[in-house]
Amino acid sequence: GGLLPPAGGGAALPGGPFPLLSRLEAADNEVEELGADIAALPALKSLDVANNQLRELPAALADCPRLKEANFRGNQLKDKRLEKMVNGCQMKAILEYLRAGGRGKGKAESAREEARKKKREKQQKKDGGDGEQDELEEASKLLVKVLHVSENPVPLVVKASPGVKDVRPFIVCCVLKGVNLKPGNALKRFLSAQTKLHEDICEKRTAATIATHDLQLIKGPLLYDVQPPDELKITPLGRKEIKAKDLLRQLQLEAEEQRKQKKRQNVSGLHKYLQLLDGKDNYPCLVDAEGVVISFPPITNSEKTKIRKHTRDLFLEVTSDTSLQICKDVMDTLILKIAELNRLTLENKEDSGSDNESDALCGPVNLNPSQNVQPMNLPLVVEQVRVVDTDGNLKVLYPSKTDLTTVSSLLTVIR
Repeated sequence: GGLLPPAGGGAALPGGPFPLLSRLEAADNEVEELGADIAALPALKSLDVANNQLRELPAALADCPRLKEANFRGNQLKDKRLEKMVNGCQMKAILEYLRAGGRGKGKAESAREEARKKKREKQQKKDGGDGEQDELEEASKLLVKVLHVSENPVPLVVKASPGVKDVRPFIVCCVLKGVNLKPGNALKRFLSAQTKLHEDICEKRTAATIATHDLQLIKGPLLYDVQPPDELKITPLGRKEIKAKDLLRQLQLEAEEQRKQKKRQNVSGLHKYLQLLDGKDNYPCLVDAEGVVISFPPITNSEKTKIRKHTRDLFLEVTSDTSLQICKDVMDTLILKIAELNRLTLENKEDSGSDNESDALCGPVNLNPSQNVQPMNLPLVVEQVRVVDTDGNLKVLYPSKTDLTTVSSLLTVIR
């Protein structure tokens, strides 16, 4: 039945009997409806009703004064646009849509038009066409093919040492091939998308941290390990090699300096994450086969495996001290984001302006016009990566059959 009694029913909530309830976790049940009385929960911040049997979401959700995050995935919603939104949009957009009355209700029409227009401008689409149709076609173009470990002659493996259990226990990795970061602002867009994911879905890195590496610069197998702060050495992005302990001290000083200069309370950049390691005797790190630390979550990854314009194949890593599921959700979203950016790059031919000259100098390599057209249908390939314990027992395989389902309405996954 319903999670809360339907409004107007004999058992309606009298003025909200749960004034302090802030988290409501009801995933994986058989909830069929959310009553409009959900708005009578004044303190509700987080609502998880994933994988239930909801057919619709009440407009009253928009009246929950403090609702910041909600998971409605895995419900067969009647409103297919809304179903798409709950898989891919920010909470704010979903609530605005509900507030406007959902699909085809006068006011909503203009709100939807507005959102669609923004999306079109954002994608700098030159062609007109019916937006609905556009979206369907776009969705079908976002192809991702999964390469199973068994089909991969040289799969990359990550070993996790027992020590990570007490420091940052969860890690999920995969390889993504066929990304095009060459044209114009593609790399910049890729990096800023990552920053945005850190802010949003990773909850300012407190829930999870992403690191992206150039696969060509990685020597496997990899070891996810812990090292004491004064032994762990890394060459952070854009800096010289340094011990973790000294890096944190340096970042702390920089943060203080910034605060004084700007007379501001809030610190920016990496400095926000320093306290995440407070009180830890060991720090987590990802080490390659040559013993080089390529990642020091949640702080930085290494200059050694840094992504550049010509990078085609990525090694993606998400770590968390909270849960494995969070790692997987973040990874799903990261892959979706990269697929979207990749398509954007392919569609905006004019974007490659800055690189055309240099290509021309390389002789007739790029003069074949069909090269521009062809990558359209080449799917990105996601190669499964296994994380095993020191005895070789499987801890996690990503993407498994159940992964990437949260973004499946926007992504076509070939398994």
